[in-house]
Amino acid sequence: MKIIILGAGQVGSSVARIMTSEGNDITVVDTQPDLLKELQDRLDIRTIEGSASHPEVLEQAGGEDADMVIALTNSDEINMIACQVAWSLFRTPTRIARVRAAEYIHRSQLFGQDGLKVDVLISPEQSVTDYIRRVIENPGTLQVLDFADGRVRLVCVKAYHGGALVGQALSNLPKHMPGIQTRVAAIFRDGRPIVVEGETVIQADDEVFFIAARKNIRAVMGELRKLDKQVKRVIIAGGGNIGKRLASALENRFQVKIIERDAANARRLADSLGRSIVLLGDAADEELLIEENIEHTDVFCAVTNDDEANILSAMLAKRLGARKVMSLINRPAYVDLVEDSETIDVAISPQQATIGSLLTHVRRGDVVKVHSLRRGAAEAIEAIAHGDANTSRVVGRAIEDIALPPGASIGAIVRGNEVIVAHHDTVIETEDHVIMLLTDKKRITAVERLFQVSVTFI
Repeated sequence: MKIIILGAGQVGSSVARIMTSEGNDITVVDTQPDLLKELQDRLDIRTIEGSASHPEVLEQAGGEDADMVIALTNSDEINMIACQVAWSLFRTPTRIARVRAAEYIHRSQLFGQDGLKVDVLISPEQSVTDYIRRVIENPGTLQVLDFADGRVRLVCVKAYHGGALVGQALSNLPKHMPGIQTRVAAIFRDGRPIVVEGETVIQADDEVFFIAARKNIRAVMGELRKLDKQVKRVIIAGGGNIGKRLASALENRFQVKIIERDAANARRLADSLGRSIVLLGDAADEELLIEENIEHTDVFCAVTNDDEANILSAMLAKRLGARKVMSLINRPAYVDLVEDSETIDVAISPQQATIGSLLTHVRRGDVVKVHSLRRGAAEAIEAIAHGDANTSRVVGRAIEDIALPPGASIGAIVRGNEVIVAHHDTVIETEDHVIMLLTDKKRITAVERLFQVSVTFI
């Protein structure tokens, strides 16, 4: 697939890296030559220096025969105009724009048949907000991913000493939870995936990805670790776009305080938020945190625009007694350091939270949802099976008879309103929503091929 990526920032670079690794023909456009040179030194891509929305720049980037334009610059307006230019001049089939301002996103009439020619709007701030909200609402989790309109969840937890299943084989799972259907889709041990079989024994500190109907998630978690208390008190460090959205999403369920160091923005937050308490100050001020009873805080979440400030304030909050701390971190190298040190419970990568929305529209076959895992090393995919036994490689076949590539596993199937946890003899029917986990991204093409209908398939 020939893809033009507009913007060589952190999100654009991450998208370019993932798309290139999957064999796509990538061209990146940016106004900053140093960013382009750095990308070209690391990746096999073309780069064009220039303004992303200028017709001649898009033409030079190969707009005439591009399959997709992904506009990821820091300007909403440039992103939207670039998509319009790509359609008006080149009829580019798929046009994706990163748009941050809620004023644009909430005006659906701006887009569509008579509006700006943007097929898909990506809002990084909203993606990150949803990501954090799900983790806060499910205490003890490292990641919570929704499929099939929230009916099925893939959840990552760390197994701790004392969990009922720690030290036992996965085949014992049904005995511990009679009547509750679940499946362990993947286990990462020391940062690497291990083969998941019935004889696999869960060890303490394993990162376990399990899949189940939403209503059964907490029951399954109780078998892997001691259940954390439900969250009551949340402190958010940073009142920018993400901090504001997060406070707004949480304030009706939790006691929310938001710390903002800019006086003018703090006043705006106080005026726009309902029940949240807005504090003017520095989230790394030890006296302020103590004064606000940090030792009784269930979740401290640092989401400023400064990675270092987020990391330091979260570490301070943890030392002062916050039960769980989360930090927004843009630089991948910082994420690795934080996760290895285990001083911060959850490191949130905006790129990982955002990129699944993009991958959904790049994947071949009828893929309706993609979530990026382990900073892009793995993926969870929801695909719809079409055709019949003569035209499909999956329809009418039991899972044990499907030629799944190494590292791929089918975790659950949603058939209408029914959630079916997958077993070896489960037969896939046409229009089933199949939820898969792929721990080896190099096999993504083989997975896509499984869900493509072919009139010549035998």
